[in-house]
Amino acid sequence: MVGLDIAPESGLSRDTTLCTVDGQLDLDAQARFTDWQVRSGIHGLIPLGSTGEFLSMSFEEKKAVADCVISTVNGRVPVLVGAGAESTEEVIENVEMAQQLGADGTMIIPPFYSTPTNKELFRHFERISEKATKPIMLYNNPATANVDLTPDVVAELSHLPHIDFIKESTMDVTRVRDILDLSEGRMKVFGGIMGYESFLSGACGWVAVGSNIMPKEFSLLFSCADEDQDLKKARELYKQILPIIRLVGGHRYVSATKAALSEIGQPMGQPRSPRLPLPDDEKPELINALELSGVFKRP
Repeated sequence: MVGLDIAPESGLSRDTTLCTVDGQLDLDAQARFTDWQVRSGIHGLIPLGSTGEFLSMSFEEKKAVADCVISTVNGRVPVLVGAGAESTEEVIENVEMAQQLGADGTMIIPPFYSTPTNKELFRHFERISEKATKPIMLYNNPATANVDLTPDVVAELSHLPHIDFIKESTMDVTRVRDILDLSEGRMKVFGGIMGYESFLSGACGWVAVGSNIMPKEFSLLFSCADEDQDLKKARELYKQILPIIRLVGGHRYVSATKAALSEIGQPMGQPRSPRLPLPDDEKPELINALELSGVFKRP
């Protein structure tokens, strides 16, 4: 991305947070998982996003996880730290913490309970941008945040300093086109759920839950679609990883991701309360998705 300290257009993983059986952080295992992601070819990491269970963590725990990921990565790929919260002051505190730890930027979801007006949203992000010194990625996920950052709203926010990216996580890929058009090049768009389709509409990267499980393949899909312009190979890869995309979609993005990681030898513990582990009756679907995607073969 021209003129920024963040790595070039790429695929980023929403880094899973590792918890022990009793719900405590396991930073040694977090570092192991982070290093595996980087060595597997992931282009960047975003700890403390939705899959990272940021809503179930204290400020000190968030700081510990962010510090662990940033220090483990050690500059090999960019790290954007999830800084979302309900209050503007708390978001600013999270942003300042991430910047002090050496993050390359932050990802921020809108306030997710108060359903702010567009005017309130603009003031919220304006105050945050005034305190930021690194790039900010907006995170649009109206299915969980109850707030929809529509293309016209995003275009307005793109005038603010440091607000340079958006993770667009609706199922409407025409938004990629519209954001790029309305922001007149100020905003770079990363796909969320619809990664492959977003690339074809002009997205410069992909923030994907499934890349926690298949970092190499998810990153390669971006490289084929964008850098190499090999859409035939990109389509083949997309078909390969589609069972994983479907597996971790919807309400089980945390439970299915952690269950899958345990199956492939990268255990990340259990979800934190109130989330529960993946139910036993859904595990056959998990195993089937892992086999169909080629992650492993049952003995």
